[in-house]
Amino acid sequence: MKPSILVFLIFTAFEVCAQQTLEYYIRAARENSPLINDQINLSKANLLEKDRLKAFYTKPQIGVTANYLFSPIISKDNNKTSFIPNAENANNYLGYDLAYSNGGQYQAMLNVTQPLFNGERYKVAAEQLDVNSQINENNVKLSEHDIEKMVTDQFILCLQDSKQISFAEQMVKLLTDQREILKKLIENSIYKQSDLSLLNIEYQNFQSQLTTFKANYQRDLMELNIMCGIKDSSVVQLQDPNLTLNANVSDSKFLEKYRLDSLNLVAQQKIFELKYKPQLNVFANAGLNAVYAPTIPSRFGLSAGLSFTYNFFDGNQKAINRSKTEVLEKSVSFYKSIFTKQNTVRKSKILTELQSYTDRISIVEQQLKEYDLLLNSYKKEILSGQLSIINYTMVLKNMATLQRDYTLLFSQQQVLINAYNYWNW
Repeated sequence: MKPSILVFLIFTAFEVCAQQTLEYYIRAARENSPLINDQINLSKANLLEKDRLKAFYTKPQIGVTANYLFSPIISKDNNKTSFIPNAENANNYLGYDLAYSNGGQYQAMLNVTQPLFNGERYKVAAEQLDVNSQINENNVKLSEHDIEKMVTDQFILCLQDSKQISFAEQMVKLLTDQREILKKLIENSIYKQSDLSLLNIEYQNFQSQLTTFKANYQRDLMELNIMCGIKDSSVVQLQDPNLTLNANVSDSKFLEKYRLDSLNLVAQQKIFELKYKPQLNVFANAGLNAVYAPTIPSRFGLSAGLSFTYNFFDGNQKAINRSKTEVLEKSVSFYKSIFTKQNTVRKSKILTELQSYTDRISIVEQQLKEYDLLLNSYKKEILSGQLSIINYTMVLKNMATLQRDYTLLFSQQQVLINAYNYWNW
């Protein structure tokens, strides 16, 4: 055998036999989620913003300013009109008032401004960033939880297709065997050719169903790969996840969102009230500051001082904003209360539905066992020519319908378990 053919067969066998678990798809979906990646990057950005605010509130601001003002005049002193680019003294002239321009301006200064007693301001600003980081981290958990539910639902749909394929393959194999047996019985004149034709029709029906189920499986599997960001178009087998109900939780993680929303409102109020705190800065500059070009060499110097700002009245905006924050906090509290009530009823509803599906699945499983016993009995009757092929095909149709119902019931049961585990978190 050529090496290239051997490699092809190995990879073909791998694609057909490879199996993937639910955990594999959930992990891939988390790693490839743009929303989770965005929230993680926002948390990192908050840490950098925290460093920036520390520098803004506590570190000195150092910079350079440079200005040049050219303000010439046309002098008419002494009954003589002349153009003066930089006037020191003039009485009768055209141009900007010398009291405004001094004839020009030359500045080149190094400026330093140092905020004082700003530790409290930074602490308040950092507190809001910490809350934002907690919100981002909680959003990551919520997104991961949402992804787990969506991927599991799609995984169950794929398993439903897979189980239908498995049953259809069993029926095709059964009919294939029965056709061979029937051919021999026809040769011995126990059955007629029309009986074989009837069996062939049922065989083709199940072949058609098998083709449809395989197409559905490939479609739903590709949708699962798209959902998880997996670049793969091969057909793989899926392992049954065997979902079970999680133990009931007393503190729902969904409520963390409302706690953080409330903290964020408080932090925003504190940020708003920062402008009502007194602000003291010390500043200094050094360099050139001249208004007359010939005196520039003598106009290098320095200056220093304090600046103080305090807002004590702005139309009661502080009190109004506090009232606004209190109203918004009540809204958050109301949302939390409603969610708690709804979630309790929602989980109870799902459990009731689950019990119904469990009971129905138990009944169908017993019926399928009876069908297995009946088919085994029919095999013997066919060999002895005692069974009508019409009755045999009717039993196969009824069994196929029951098997389809069982698959749908089982899938819906798994979806309900997944829904309960989602809300019971």
